Amino acid sequence: MPVVSITLLPGYSQEAHTRLVSRVARSVRSVIAAANAGTTVFVNEAATYQRDGKVFSQGGPELPDASALVRQFLELMQARQLDEARALLAPGFEMVFPGGKPMKEFSELLEWAKTRYTRIGKHFERFDEVWGEEGTVVYCTGTLEGVWLDGRAFSGIRFIDRFEVAEGRIRRQDVWNDLAEVAPRA
Repeated sequence: MPVVSITLLPGYSQEAHTRLVSRVARSVRSVIAAANAGTTVFVNEAATYQRDGKVFSQGGPELPDASALVRQFLELMQARQLDEARALLAPGFEMVFPGGKPMKEFSELLEWAKTRYTRIGKHFERFDEVWGEEGTVVYCTGTLEGVWLDGRAFSGIRFIDRFEVAEGRIRRQDVWNDLAEVAPRA
């Protein structure tokens, strides 16, 4: 039965505490064959501490939940609230859609999409995160629905989006889907 104790300085939100204990518990269970019910994680607060000759008494900044950030971005894109979506992007943001051509501007994406469909939407099935030294990779999976250029509706088409998130901003989006497999042929 693993028991993990985390010590933080004061100032972190309850949401940050909840995310931290949940993720640490999952990390422990990815290494140790322990049941969820047998994994315990505590958060303690220290009033102050010293490191490198400096005294600290307040915690640092919190990062947003990467999956929630990605979901917000996708919902803003779907609603065509492009300025709001752009505010979630890191400088140098890049997106790669089927065909492999990197794009940096939403206008490039909209022009690319005009040759494929008149409308598209996503139904999210799940969001998965992978944490690394450079940030968080978020995978969003689900299905697409929309309208082809000839006016016929489509739905149930698989997609996977991969996002790189660092310092609270989206740095990259890669998209894979089965649209080409089911697209009407000319």
